Amino acid sequence: MKKTIISTLIGTSLVLSSGAAFAKDPVKVAVLMYGMKAEFVQLMEQAAYDHPMVKSGDVKITMYDGRYDALVQNNQAETAIRTDHDAIIINPMDFDANIDVVDMANEAGIPVIVTNARLNTDKMTAEVVSDDVEGGYLEGKFIMEKIGCKGNVVILEGPKGGSGEIQRGQGNEKAIGECPEGAVKVLERKTANWSRAEGMNLMENWLMKHQGKIDGIIGQNDEMALGTIEAIEGSGGTVDDYAIAGIDGITDALYAVKNDKMASILQDANGQMQGSIDVALRHVIGTEYKPSSTIWNQYAGQLDWNNGLSKRYDIPWTIVNKQNVEGLLKTRK
Repeated sequence: MKKTIISTLIGTSLVLSSGAAFAKDPVKVAVLMYGMKAEFVQLMEQAAYDHPMVKSGDVKITMYDGRYDALVQNNQAETAIRTDHDAIIINPMDFDANIDVVDMANEAGIPVIVTNARLNTDKMTAEVVSDDVEGGYLEGKFIMEKIGCKGNVVILEGPKGGSGEIQRGQGNEKAIGECPEGAVKVLERKTANWSRAEGMNLMENWLMKHQGKIDGIIGQNDEMALGTIEAIEGSGGTVDDYAIAGIDGITDALYAVKNDKMASILQDANGQMQGSIDVALRHVIGTEYKPSSTIWNQYAGQLDWNNGLSKRYDIPWTIVNKQNVEGLLKTRK
């Protein structure tokens, strides 16, 4: 069993508040990201380092790049356990394969928080996520409304086997299913692995294969949706001929919304990561820990701290529009 350092600290050497100063070594939190190339993941990384307890030095973050490989993430979890980390936060690559991380952490007596993506288990300490079925529905609903629930669409999916691809796809199908039967046809659906370049390549092929027949484009993330815009414009076309939507609210997508090129459903990277750190610290430090992130005030009435004991925390989505896009752009560094 992992040695417990916290029981001797509570009430004696810690002042457990947002301005707490640890009398002994910082709490060590391992953050296992599935990969570090996409802007959204980089926003999550920055949010981790911006957490008040991390900035104060009371918490030390070790950031792991999973290199888009579930086995790499499982091996990194072993490393985190072996190097005496107090908690593990995982943004998993694979819905099933990364369950091993939860099992290993549980065996070692280490709290494990699942963030952003989902795992096919309920054995984690907690998960801090956004409802991907809802996110997929919101973008799908935008496309259906834009094309009047009639026509042909293509769907660019996330990596196969990941919870994002599975659950956003369910939301996409729900939105399409609300249209009259047979009125909307899915011409193509294929993974572009969250990649703008792969999204562009897919769309270039589809534009040639289905000339003049595509009405709506559902990108299960913004990167892929932005890739389709590059393909359309690169072929001499105009995005005005298509309804395009993505998910995440990355910076380029915000500018694309501002310029009427697409819709985006913002997923709060800061909320997911800082919420995960607060929940992890609650399970490491104990009942005296009070959340340090501002997200609990930001989403007051929508997100209940519940003394850090909820099994699941759902960070709300934000539909990006002309009214809020400028404010969102100002938050980007």
